Amino acid sequence: MASTYFLVLFALVAAATVSEANAAKLRTDFYSCSCRNLLAIVKTGITKALQKEARMGASILRLHFHDCFVNGCDASILLDDTSKFIGEQTAAANNNSARGFNVIDDIKAMVEKECPGVVSCADILALAARDSVVHLGGPSWEVGLGRRDSTTASRLDANNSIPAPTFSLSTLKQNFANQGLSEKDLVALSGAHTIGLAQCRLFRPHIYNDTNIDASYAKFLQSKCPRTGNDRLLEPLDRQTPFHFDNLYYKNLVQKKVLLHSDQQLYNGGSTDHLVEKYATDRVAFFNDFAKGMVKMSRIKPLTGKKGEIRLNCAKVN
Repeated sequence: MASTYFLVLFALVAAATVSEANAAKLRTDFYSCSCRNLLAIVKTGITKALQKEARMGASILRLHFHDCFVNGCDASILLDDTSKFIGEQTAAANNNSARGFNVIDDIKAMVEKECPGVVSCADILALAARDSVVHLGGPSWEVGLGRRDSTTASRLDANNSIPAPTFSLSTLKQNFANQGLSEKDLVALSGAHTIGLAQCRLFRPHIYNDTNIDASYAKFLQSKCPRTGNDRLLEPLDRQTPFHFDNLYYKNLVQKKVLLHSDQQLYNGGSTDHLVEKYATDRVAFFNDFAKGMVKMSRIKPLTGKKGEIRLNCAKVN
């Protein structure tokens, strides 16, 4: 029994070491010679998209998050279904809600024109997420590059890996720990909900079933989101500034005025309360920890070297 335990432990340590080694291969200057204008191209594409629709910034950030949590940051979420696999776009967390694919496709087309067959869709998505946050007033961070794209996707894996709005705090912490992310990362990265909108079907359980929500706020939301119907009606995750990246999300948590059950779990008498209170009063601390968390998240199990491929079209395998 003891020998089996140590073999399993060794395998886990070895897997973690390989993952860290792959992540270490990512470099900010990866395309400095092969695609010198990459950063400018991505920034231009994001600026154009967000000037047209500010909400798109949250959508791009969410795409990157949902991509990384499913077998690593490999652009698998961008793949359309094929005869060989059912992809991630129709998973519970993405179906009829994931968006921004056209923005990534447009940027990819511009990159391909400049540097054909060189830059992965996974790297474009990582850069686009950073530039979206910056455009909306949030922090910047160094994006390591050199990811390659997956050649498959899995709806089952997406259903099992992406955190749900019904999760408890313990389930959220375990979900993030499965990705090598800490409790601090959980609270800081949840601050992404300071931008964007959510559908009625996702926040309905919180406003009708939970008691840890401000009564007047719940009543206001119930007037828009009935017990049945209006499933896709949208409300801002941050009720004051849904298109500006700030720390009001945490202030709303303290006041029990957030949309999702899983969000309020971060401030519900548990171990994460102190972090919520810290970020609610210290925007700089939030920005710093969010940036650090994004760096860690964007380095989850990247495909590097000869693994995967550089897709020419982000929606399909070459």
